[in-house]
Amino acid sequence: MVAGVVGLIAIALLVMLANASPSDGETASSPLLGRAAPAVKSTTLDGDSFDISRRRGSWVMLNFFNSTCVPCIQEHGALADFVAAQTTQPDAVEFFTIINDDNDDAVRSFFKANGGDWPKVKDSDGAISVAFGVAKVPETWIIDPNGFVRMRVVGGVKTGFLEDRITELRQQFEGSSR
Repeated sequence: MVAGVVGLIAIALLVMLANASPSDGETASSPLLGRAAPAVKSTTLDGDSFDISRRRGSWVMLNFFNSTCVPCIQEHGALADFVAAQTTQPDAVEFFTIINDDNDDAVRSFFKANGGDWPKVKDSDGAISVAFGVAKVPETWIIDPNGFVRMRVVGGVKTGFLEDRITELRQQFEGSSR
């Protein structure tokens, strides 16, 4: 009887986790904050080269993603809204998905079904994830125009969260560069 009750509780917890909505994301500490972003290079799913050092002069967001990750799937609409809003900005944030432990076909299928017209960077050997210290997805990293890591967000995000964070960081950045 005890085993049955424990089993029911375990099933209930799994159902709750699977159906949980993404959190508002949480900023988290990292030894990389305030330091130059790791020098990472790779290729995108479309075969273009990616070198983070060539992004200097722009705000950059890296979103570590896996097509089977429930919080990644849940936050996708918020990311798409953020990227769409950025297209109208004169100093738009450059947004990149970093493919974490996933296969190319699954990622292509996910984006074909769910939208998202931004570069998807391969992390086939896990080097980018290791360089940023990503323990699990989703994680989003924000890098300033000078190439310094300014924020780490762990967990899924909702619409408006990234807009608010980038606005705060831009204000801080502009204030410190005067």
